[in-house]
Amino acid sequence: MSRKIWVFDTTLRDGEQVPGAKLNLYEKLEVAKQLKKLQVDMIEAGFPSSSTGDFNAVKEIAKKVGNSDDVIITALARAANTDIDAVYHSVKYAENPLIHIVLGTSDIHLEKKFGKSKNQILDIGVDAVKYAKTLLPDVQYSTEDASRSDFEYLWETIEAVVNAGATIINIPDTVGFAEPEEFGELIFKINDRLKNLNDQVLLSVHCHNDLGMATANTLAAIKNGADKVECTINGIGERAGNASLEEVVMAIHTRPKIYQAHTNVNTREIMNTSRMVSGFMGLDVQVNKAITGENAFAHSSGIHQDGLIKSRDTYEIINPIDVGLDDMELVLTARSGRHAVKNAFEKLGMDQFTNSEFEEIFTDFLELADAKKEVYNHDLYVIIENYFKKHIRNDQDTNHYSNNFYELIDLQVISNTKFPSASVELKKADQIIKGSAVGSGPIDALYSAIMDVCDVDMKLVQYDIRSVSRGREALGKVKIQVEFQGETYIAKASDTDILKASAYAYVNAINNIVVDHLLPIK
Repeated sequence: MSRKIWVFDTTLRDGEQVPGAKLNLYEKLEVAKQLKKLQVDMIEAGFPSSSTGDFNAVKEIAKKVGNSDDVIITALARAANTDIDAVYHSVKYAENPLIHIVLGTSDIHLEKKFGKSKNQILDIGVDAVKYAKTLLPDVQYSTEDASRSDFEYLWETIEAVVNAGATIINIPDTVGFAEPEEFGELIFKINDRLKNLNDQVLLSVHCHNDLGMATANTLAAIKNGADKVECTINGIGERAGNASLEEVVMAIHTRPKIYQAHTNVNTREIMNTSRMVSGFMGLDVQVNKAITGENAFAHSSGIHQDGLIKSRDTYEIINPIDVGLDDMELVLTARSGRHAVKNAFEKLGMDQFTNSEFEEIFTDFLELADAKKEVYNHDLYVIIENYFKKHIRNDQDTNHYSNNFYELIDLQVISNTKFPSASVELKKADQIIKGSAVGSGPIDALYSAIMDVCDVDMKLVQYDIRSVSRGREALGKVKIQVEFQGETYIAKASDTDILKASAYAYVNAINNIVVDHLLPIK
C-alpha cells in the first residue's frame, strides 16, 4: 500500500542562507506562489526573528499564499519565547500555520554551542513547545545535529517534547555526517518508538549534502518510516546544500515499488520552479545535476542517440514531460552518429538523398561540428544547400533556405556610463545589412542593434554567461532564452570574446525561429 510522504520546502529559509542568494519581498512572494503551484505540503517562509524584512516577508506569504487550506506556512524559531512570538505573529494569517522550533541535541552542540547540561537543554526544549502550543495547535520540533547525538538522549528529548505537545518531530542530519544505512537505521529505531508513543505525530527528516548523500539519506529515511521530508529546490542551502526536492520526489515517482510511497507534488512544475529559483537567486544549476540540470535530458553520444531513436527507454528512465520539459534534447555534435544526424534531417523534411550522398553530407556535418561544437537546425539547411551547390545541383527541394538565415560578420560595442552603443554587420543571402543602437548596457545595445536589422520580433527572457575554461584564452559560454509568438527558444554559443559569444547566441536564436516559423513552405 502506498503511503503519502509530506513534502516540506525550505528554499526560502535554509536555501536563502546561501551567501549572495538573498531575495527581496516580491521575489519571495513569487517563489512561494510557485511552490504552491508545485503543490508542496509545507512552505518554510523564513526566519522572522532574524530581521524586520524577513518577518514582513513571512507575514505577506502567510496572507497571500497561505490563504487556503492546501498548504501549511511555517517559519523557524530558536527555543526562545521571543523567536516563537515572531513566528506566531508572522504565520498566524495563514489558514494552516505551524511553528517550527529548533534546538541541538548532540554533545558537540550542548557543550560547545550552548555550554549547558543535557537536562537544562531538555527543559528549554519542553518549555518552548509548551509555550508554542498556547499559540498554535501545530508545532514542529527539530533535534538539531541529531545524526551525531547520543541515541538515548535524543529519544529522551523526542519523548519529552511529544508529551509537551509537539505534532511533528524532525531529525536533521545538520552537517551531512550520516550515510544511508546508518541514517536509515536511526530513523527505523525512532519511528518504532514514536509510533508506540503517539502514532499521530509525523516523523520528518532534514538532510544536508556535505558528503554528497543528502538525497540518499532522505530516501533511506523514507524506506525506514519517515513520514515527511525537508528539501530545497535545486538542492541549495547552507554550505553544500540540502536534499534536492526534485531528486527526492522523482525518485519516489520513478521507483514506487521500492519506496511504496507517493507525494502530492505536481512534477510538471519542477522545471518552472527550478528556473525561477535559479534566476531570482542568481545561482546557476550545475549542468549535469539530476532532474533540473541543463544536460539532464540532453544526449550527444551517438550510441545513446541511436538507442533513444529506436526506443526511449534504452537510455531514459524519466519522461522529460513529467518534469515540465517539452522533450528530451538530442544535441548534434561531432560525437553524434549517422543515425541521429539522418533523423535530424528527416525531421526537417530532408530525406531525399542516397546513401552515398548522405555519407558526403555526414562528412560535411562532422567538419562543421568540429568547428561549431553544437550544430543547430539552420546549420543543417546550410549543409544541404552547400552540398547541392558543390555538386552543381539546383535542387528545388532546398528552396534556397539559407537565404533566410542570418550570419554575423562583424560587431563593434562601446561600453560607457552614458551611452553604451553597438554596431553590427550581418549577412542574409548575398546582402550585407548593418545596424546600430544604444542601450542600457553593452549587451542591451548589441541585441538592440541586431534586432534593428533582423525582421524577427522576439523578446529576451534570460541571459546567462559563464566561463568554461581558464587562462588568457578563456572560453565564455552564453546561453539565452527568448520568446516568439508565445514559444520559448534557447540558444547557446561559445567564444573567447564574450561579446561575440553573446551575438552568436542571439543570432542562433533568431535562426531557430526562422526554421520554425519563417521558412517558405515546401
